[in-house]
Amino acid sequence: MDCGRGMFYPFCGKHVSILTRFCFTCGRCLEFLENADQTEPPDILHQCVQCFNEGHSYAVIVDMMSSLHGVNISLKTLKSKLNEAGFYRRKDYFSPNSVSNGIRLELRGPGQLFGYRTMWQVLKQKYNFRVKRDDVMNLLRELNPRGCESRTRRRFTRRTCYSMGPNYMWHADGYDKLKPFGLAISGCIDGFSRKVLWLECGPTNNNPTVIAHYFMSCVRNLGVIPMRLRTDCGTENGIMAAIQCTLRHHHSDYYCGASSHMCGSSINNQRIESWWSIFRKGRSQFWMELFVDLREVGYFNGSHEHQCLLRNCFGDVI
Repeated sequence: MDCGRGMFYPFCGKHVSILTRFCFTCGRCLEFLENADQTEPPDILHQCVQCFNEGHSYAVIVDMMSSLHGVNISLKTLKSKLNEAGFYRRKDYFSPNSVSNGIRLELRGPGQLFGYRTMWQVLKQKYNFRVKRDDVMNLLRELNPRGCESRTRRRFTRRTCYSMGPNYMWHADGYDKLKPFGLAISGCIDGFSRKVLWLECGPTNNNPTVIAHYFMSCVRNLGVIPMRLRTDCGTENGIMAAIQCTLRHHHSDYYCGASSHMCGSSINNQRIESWWSIFRKGRSQFWMELFVDLREVGYFNGSHEHQCLLRNCFGDVI
């Protein structure tokens, strides 16, 4: 088998240009590598249905199929394929009993903090329910009246934020509210779309190497370098800031080089701080109260061992 520019055997590291059944150096079998570089074409209908269940509009699905999967499909063809598979936007709504059961399941956990818009999105994306948003609002008001009342009292008017476009500025920060329980969270969002670029939970969010790894993994997966990066002045962001400035060093725009990183106080990093507020209302408040209850009844004492156990049990869930 011709390997093109060559490859390295996985066991001994020897560089070769032709793949054989056995390694000449260590003698191990290499037949499992024969199909390693062969990829099957994507299932177009499966990808369309997946995007549909995630709640994307038809126009966005067409764009995603073209940009992410290299499949050019017209809007009419997309609707036809989805309709043939039984997927409609405004037909075949699920029964109120099924929707109520899904809402009850979510109300057992962090979903008790959701508003009706968030609950509607969760029902669509997690359970593939087709349901009207007004129906979710009425059911949620019936099943969780106390939560609806508390959210109404805390309602406030949001300010208007402006951004030049996607990937103009990424906002990165750490979340320490669960840190007393051994769960340190690091996150980053796009300032224009509010898309979560990474949200990682681990033993630390103060190690510069760990934060830089999150940043580089995100850049590699998306294939995009942000025009600017906004962080606070903490030492954990030093390596990430240096990488950002280095990657933008050879560009010629106004924010190239050192100007591509913006440093300021954490409270002024409004985009990510606003998202942390949403995260607390919709997710972390539930876990904070649960862990406090564990501490009050004596199941958690704050030791390193207990933090590791808590992280091992709840890290993937959070």
